[in-house]
Amino acid sequence: MTTDTTAEAHSSPAPASRRGGVRSAERALAPDFARGIMLLFIVLSNTAFHLWRSAYGPSGWQPVTGGRLDHAVQFAMITALDLRVYPLFAFLFGYGMMQLFLRLTAGGAGERDAVRILRRRSLLLIAIGLAHSTLLMAGDIVGYYGLLSLALAPLFLRRSERALKWWIAIAAAQLVLVSAQPVISALLQGELGSLGDAHAEPGAAAYGAGEESWFAAAGTRLMTGLFVTFTAPPFALIGGGYVLFLLGFWAARRRILEEPGRHLPLLRRTAVLGIAVGWLGALPAALAHVGALRVPDDAQSESGALTVLREITGYGAGLGYVAVVALFVHWWSGRAARGNAKAAAAVTAVAAVGKRSLSSYLAHSLLFAPLLAAWGLGMGARLTSATMALFAVGVWLVTVAGAYALERRGWRGPVEVVLRRLMYR
Repeated sequence: MTTDTTAEAHSSPAPASRRGGVRSAERALAPDFARGIMLLFIVLSNTAFHLWRSAYGPSGWQPVTGGRLDHAVQFAMITALDLRVYPLFAFLFGYGMMQLFLRLTAGGAGERDAVRILRRRSLLLIAIGLAHSTLLMAGDIVGYYGLLSLALAPLFLRRSERALKWWIAIAAAQLVLVSAQPVISALLQGELGSLGDAHAEPGAAAYGAGEESWFAAAGTRLMTGLFVTFTAPPFALIGGGYVLFLLGFWAARRRILEEPGRHLPLLRRTAVLGIAVGWLGALPAALAHVGALRVPDDAQSESGALTVLREITGYGAGLGYVAVVALFVHWWSGRAARGNAKAAAAVTAVAAVGKRSLSSYLAHSLLFAPLLAAWGLGMGARLTSATMALFAVGVWLVTVAGAYALERRGWRGPVEVVLRRLMYR
């Protein structure tokens, strides 16, 4: 998530190394709007783990209980969101990092000074992520991307576009070869259906939402947070999971989201191909989950062939979603629809969430964890997939309203204010 914020509180120019937040006149709509939409996707994905009395499927991600409407929601989540939101997050995270780096160096800061500021930012994000996972939500990804950015920023921010393209190709090759290797080996041995472990503990258990004691749940969340923050990033570096980070770096250098009109053919191809690949890659798992396709449970498990397919193709969907947002913003910016006050307010409100993405992301957990978890009000025991989706949308709308209120007053998000002060001291 970006730490960019709204207009500066003073009019005199500050030194580049202290300036930090981008001025409102310099902001582009597409990155902020994309972050706002991304946060809706994230809260929809995260709240599904709080249906703690439901029976989860072999993958451990979505329940198998409920009526037809619940199964329709589960089908849609598996197809469009699960393992598709985090690639979108990674791209926007990398894009925001490069934006900040370029802004600092354009303002007069040396490249090493800019990297040092970003290193401090990464360390702060790791601390925020661990605190968030321990206190409220085990699936925090801020610390995960904080550690990845700590490794990637000094290595790649100063590289040329040509060098970035080479490393993107290398990372993509790593992703396909490392991720697909178990599937290829099982296929050659005729054991594809048995790849995986359907009896593994459901992924939802790592969230500790069913623990009646907050302290017991905090212990579970802490262990999950430590794993996600410190163990998962090295695997991402080995397995090419950093490819969308680098694509974000490259796209920010080309100003693809700031100037979508100059990249329409690329954006259209990415939107169509990316979403098609992403959704088709998840379709077998979605059909198997609702019982429309007979597949061994092991193949549907978190380490099974269908999950591997979902994960690899999810990178395409994440990029496709970014491209759709950029195309929408280009259309919006050039149409008389801007004259519709209600529509304009809605677009501004979603972008306001994106400007305050870190505050909004943490606010999600403050709103839903105490209400849904067994150690809180325990509402997760009474909700289903369909009603949980409505609850998630409601949580997101609350943060939209809050961000819009801050936007109208010209105030930054509270977490962005603190982070910015610590970054620039």
